[in-house]
Amino acid sequence: MNATVAALLVQDGLTSGLIYALLAVSIVLVFLVTRVLWVPAGDIVAFGALTMSLLRQGQQPGTIWLLAALGLLATVIEAVRCHRSGEWAGFGRVLPLTVGAPVLGIVLVRWVVPADASVAVHALLTAVLVAPMAPLLYLTAFRPLTEATVLVKLIAAVALHYLLVGFGLFFFGAEGLRTPPFVSGRIDIGFTTVSWHLVLALVASLVLIVVLWAFFERTLWGKALRATAVNRFGARLVGIRSERAGLLAFGIAGCIGALSGLLIGPIATIYYDSGFLIGLKAFIGVVCAAMASFPIAVAGALAVGVFESFASFFASALKEAIVFALLVPILLWRSLTDHSLHGEEE
Repeated sequence: MNATVAALLVQDGLTSGLIYALLAVSIVLVFLVTRVLWVPAGDIVAFGALTMSLLRQGQQPGTIWLLAALGLLATVIEAVRCHRSGEWAGFGRVLPLTVGAPVLGIVLVRWVVPADASVAVHALLTAVLVAPMAPLLYLTAFRPLTEATVLVKLIAAVALHYLLVGFGLFFFGAEGLRTPPFVSGRIDIGFTTVSWHLVLALVASLVLIVVLWAFFERTLWGKALRATAVNRFGARLVGIRSERAGLLAFGIAGCIGALSGLLIGPIATIYYDSGFLIGLKAFIGVVCAAMASFPIAVAGALAVGVFESFASFFASALKEAIVFALLVPILLWRSLTDHSLHGEEE
């Protein structure tokens, strides 16, 4: 290996590491606000990449029907909940998500957006179809388990992951799909060349991080999410509804998953079951952060991406095993240095 090869490997590692970092942020956010370990995070990414690929091929993705089914189920569950409680004030507020998002997606795919539309239009359409899936999954699967233990929520998340894998096989088939790069080519910076896709991923990640920072620091809902993440019981005492905070956290996670799917499609062949491996690599960064720190989770995920790139160069067949073996020393290190218990802190 020479310096040129090492520079290219670092670039590839940073490109994938940025995607893992975005996922790690969504996993930490969802866990802090709802105590749900967001296992299906990688499945949202896979759905985003596969949906984009089918749209670029001029086909109608089955994502529209999954989104419609989730919206219908969420509407029924919300109606039953409002009927039992006798409070219908909140029912109208969820209809734009449970009914409006699926209807908008079906109308855009079937009658509005042409099959030969531009890449930007298809990317926006993919976000419309995939991003609402996370908050809809919260309404259907996790909101009824608000008072359940972390273990029960983990079991529900794993079951939901396998359900989404089955839907992915049904809608997209067993063949892997890949999307053309948004911007092809490389930039010559003297000592090496940098791919345009790395620049795009870096810019998109930085923009998203700035938007999230502004949201959490400058908006009332962002401060409410921070308060819920720090102390859910205290947040409820000052009038912050944990259910709405959870819905918002899952909405942000859905947007991050859709964006990550768009970014990972051009650099890797995505299969219907690729989401679990993607999410697990992001989870390594989350473990580094002890499920609590966003900056450490981002740094850990970037390190995983670079480590994976070098592992694929030296031992391609054992790449996944080598990457996941990182969990062992990280867990040992956390067990020796962290003496607090991160459990059900109210």
